[in-house]
This record gives sequence, C-alpha cells and structure tokens, in this order.
Amino acid sequence: MIAALAFVIASATSWDVRVTADRSMALSSISESRMRGNLSFLASDLLEGRATPSPGLDIAATFIASQFRAAGLKPLGDDDFFQTTTYREARVRNVIGLLEGSDPTLKNQYIFVTAHYDHLGKKSSGEGDLIFNGACDDGSGTVSVIEIAHALSQMKVKPKRSIVFLTFWGEERGLLGSRYYGKNPIIPIRKTIADVNIEQVGRTDDSEGPRVNAVSITGEDYSDVGKVFKMAGKQLKTGVEKHPHLSDWYFGASDNQALADLGVPAHTVCTAFQFPDYHRVGDEWQKIDYANMVKVNKLIALSVLALADSQSEPEWSKDNPKAAKYRKAKADRIASNG
Repeated sequence: MIAALAFVIASATSWDVRVTADRSMALSSISESRMRGNLSFLASDLLEGRATPSPGLDIAATFIASQFRAAGLKPLGDDDFFQTTTYREARVRNVIGLLEGSDPTLKNQYIFVTAHYDHLGKKSSGEGDLIFNGACDDGSGTVSVIEIAHALSQMKVKPKRSIVFLTFWGEERGLLGSRYYGKNPIIPIRKTIADVNIEQVGRTDDSEGPRVNAVSITGEDYSDVGKVFKMAGKQLKTGVEKHPHLSDWYFGASDNQALADLGVPAHTVCTAFQFPDYHRVGDEWQKIDYANMVKVNKLIALSVLALADSQSEPEWSKDNPKAAKYRKAKADRIASNG
C-alpha cells in the first residue's frame, strides 16, 4: 500500500528525487578536499581578483577548462571549451562543457548548471590587502559547477537529458558573459529546459544569522524548479527556505536572469545572500565552510538529476504574477519557433 502510494505521488509530480544506488554513489563522490583545493587556487592572490578583463581571469578560464576535461566533459565552445569574444579590446571567454544524456530523445534537451568565475580585481592603490579574492562570490559557485560535473560524470547510467556546465565571465560588470551567451547561444534556447545557477554557497555566516544545511532559491515559486529543490531537500534533509524579501529581490541579480529573460526557467541557488566580507578584500578561501558546501552540492546535484530524468519540463507558474513575463517570453519564443 505504501509503495503504491509513493508511485502515485511520483507519477503525479513527475519529479523523481529518489537517491538510487547510482545516484548515491555520485553524491557521495562530492569532495570537500577537492573543492578546497580548487578554490584555494581560483581565489588565490596569484589571480588578482579575476577582474574582467585580466590575466587572472584568463588563468581561471584555463583552469576551469582543465577540470572539465578531467571530468570527461565534451567541449562545446567555438575554441575547445571556450566561447570567445572581446571586451574592451581583450579576449574574454565563457567556459562550457557537456555531459551527454543517455535517452535517445531526451538527450537533445539540456539542463544548464552555471556560475560566474569573475570578480572585482584589485584596488589600484593603498596599503595592506588590495585583492578582492572573491572566494564566496563566486569562486564557491565555480568550484561547485566543477564538482557537480565531476560527480555526475561518474554515474554508470548517465542522466536522460544532457547537462551543460557553463561558467561566465563579466557577471560583476553587469551579467555580461551570460548576456553574451543569451544572444549567441551554443545550445538552441528552445532545447534549453532549465538553468540552475550557483552563487555564494561557500559562507554560512550570513549577516542575518548562521545558514547551515540550508539554501535559498531566487524566485523560488516562479517555476517548478523551486518545487524540485524542495522535494530534493526533504529527501536529503537539507532546508530550502524562501527569504521573505531577498529571494525575489535577488532573482535579477545574477546570471540566471539572462536565460529567464528568454523564457528558460532559471534560478540561482545561494547559501548567504549577504555576508560580512561581501565585495570586500576579506572574502578569502580560508573562510569557506567546505563541509556545508558538500551538503549544498548534493542537494543541487540531486535536483539537477531530477530535472534531467523527468519526462516533463519545468514550467513557469501560472499563479504567480511575478512569473508572468517569463511565461510570456517562453510562449512568444515557442510561437516564433525560436
């Protein structure tokens, strides 16, 4: 009776968040030490804050590509793993890799996992620490994209839909890298089913109080993506909490906005909206709660798998007026075959 009821519930929702043996193996491979190692490099003084553009940003892009390659992803850029363009007469690069899906039909649809790898650079003058290392913002998101790519690529049975792992340049200058991608998509937007953007998941010392084993989803009730995360959160006993003001306010403050504007259900996952060293030189890799990042990334990975394996696509809410323009953007795009 209980098993039958569980089947009915799963069929009704179509989102399968069960932790099967294969999924469990993938989730358990998410490594605290590997994230610490990767972030201690990306947020090191050597990269001088990863300003757009800068040599440090170039080094970061090359490092991310090397990690995508090590995870076994396929390059999707115009130049290996890089989608290249110019900004202020300098080359800048989104970094993009593919985990191909296993279903003959659904593999032609794509779930995106994204983050921005740039930050603010360094102060032009002064004494003491001059480098904005950007460990939490958004080095933590970048190494999470890498880590989830590594975990899911180890699965014996790959997800049904394909998963694109993408890190953007220029978020701190106004979502430039994601806007560029939106205007020059490598995967047709009509085949892009959802985007899970990861931002500021490293710090648990939120300015409003500790945020341990819990995340927020921007625009949580704008689409089905928030529902999937809540279901996965219950499965893993990790909180998915809607902040009464900031969850909606920050919806347009990160790279998910570029894809949402094109009608793709796209949201940002974060641990701390605000923390003591936000956009300050003190945002360094030593202050990251790596054990908590493991819990957060397990939640993200399980939610992404549920989206990738479902027969249904996530939809924008019909009931939330804040989602209306995104629902319309999707409808308009479908009508124009875009």
